[in-house]
Amino acid sequence: MDIFSNLIMGFDVALSPLNLLMCFIGVLIGTLIGVLPGIGPTTGVAILIPITFGMNATTAIITMCGVYYGAMYGGSTTSILLNVPGESSSVMTTLDGYQMAKNGRPGPALGMAALASFIAGTFAVLMLTFLSPPLANYAVSFGPPEYFALTFMGLTLVTSLGGNSPLKGLISGVFGLLVACVGIDAQSGVARFTFGSMYLLDGVGFIGVAVGLFAAAEVLVNIEEPMQQIYTEAKLNLRSLFPNLQDWKDSFGALWRGSIIGFFVGVLPGAGATISSFMAYAAEKKLSRHPEKFGTGIIEGVAAPEGANNAAAGGALVPLLTLGIPGSGTTAVLLGALMIHGLRPGPMLFSAHPDFVWGLIASMYIGNVLLVILNMPLIGLWVRLLKVPYKVLMPLIITISAVGVFATDNNVFDMWVMAVFGVIGYIMKKLDYPPAPAVLALVLGPMVEMSLRQSLTISHGNLGVFFTRPISATLTVFAIISLFAPLFRILWIRLRKAKGAG
Repeated sequence: MDIFSNLIMGFDVALSPLNLLMCFIGVLIGTLIGVLPGIGPTTGVAILIPITFGMNATTAIITMCGVYYGAMYGGSTTSILLNVPGESSSVMTTLDGYQMAKNGRPGPALGMAALASFIAGTFAVLMLTFLSPPLANYAVSFGPPEYFALTFMGLTLVTSLGGNSPLKGLISGVFGLLVACVGIDAQSGVARFTFGSMYLLDGVGFIGVAVGLFAAAEVLVNIEEPMQQIYTEAKLNLRSLFPNLQDWKDSFGALWRGSIIGFFVGVLPGAGATISSFMAYAAEKKLSRHPEKFGTGIIEGVAAPEGANNAAAGGALVPLLTLGIPGSGTTAVLLGALMIHGLRPGPMLFSAHPDFVWGLIASMYIGNVLLVILNMPLIGLWVRLLKVPYKVLMPLIITISAVGVFATDNNVFDMWVMAVFGVIGYIMKKLDYPPAPAVLALVLGPMVEMSLRQSLTISHGNLGVFFTRPISATLTVFAIISLFAPLFRILWIRLRKAKGAG
């Protein structure tokens, strides 16, 4: 009964005029970011952090979360109409969505993407509503050893955020840890790696780093290699967007299976919406009686990945809110945003700031409804926005980013941080080093260090404290397994190849 009373309180918070307006603006911006190829939800949220700095924490995070799950939907528009995924989790939607458009059925494909996003998103929020409180209550018993084990486990997930190269993910994570070491030591008060600069005494600003690595780096890449812009004159009306009864019969199972897979994959830190959409599509193809039809333009091929990537967005918020562990690159940026606004994610968040937590959860119910109302009639507008030349769009992104970073602390040095990390992010992209592990390490690094030193102080330097307490021992073992999992995988593949050659 507590959950329902808390949810009613949350709707009271979310339905305030300001929060409702910012939720609408968030999903609107998120959809636009998803529609425009090459930006993505992580970049969108990073850009928005400094803009929301003057708001109260609840309004700011409601806006950024609206951008997050709004972008999950927006990427499907270009995937279906142009065969250009707006962001990585929409790649699988191109396989059948674009073929449906070529076969003269762009409307049902776009309509199924919108409705699947609504159904899967609502399912994910329901799961978030009922799973988060018990998990938070269980985690209240955490002490410094448990927090170290937990944050250390989160840190080891940089290998899973590394894409095709776990080693590059690890290197990116180590780089983030080095950046996190800059500033005054919280316990000893000694300045570290500041090189005599007073601007670095508080550390390297998270906002400048995040905006630089994602937004500025993306602009530099697109300046060098301009993306080919394609435009469609497809005439779509509201009636043509709704799937027919047969479409619903064909896609019903695929949609729910994709939603379930997406949510639980999203809960796993480091997995993310891209992996969930791949898994949902692959599972649906294996379960289908006609797997050969996938890739030819069947609606199940749209429903499964769209359900999965939207459910994964909600799933990723479960470990973020209850344990303080981000489930994706975007939630790593959200973690930093929460801390900037004075909120520390974790089990105490539910008891210390219930109005924030339940207001955010309630806003996601509202945001999913707004997405359907907003996007069904405005698909034609999103298509026309693809005509905006990148030579206009990219300078606009840089201008907004620079003004936002400066406005955070009225500090020109933060703009230099953004510029430097923009160049670093550009080099990382050219060398195929993922920036998400660096952001994750930058956020979690200080938390790992603090909880480690507190634990060793409590135990008088005895490392056994991490293995004598059940929760910390379990999490530490999982962290070690997670860290070395890519190595075990490589050795296993080599062993199988050796046996096959023999």
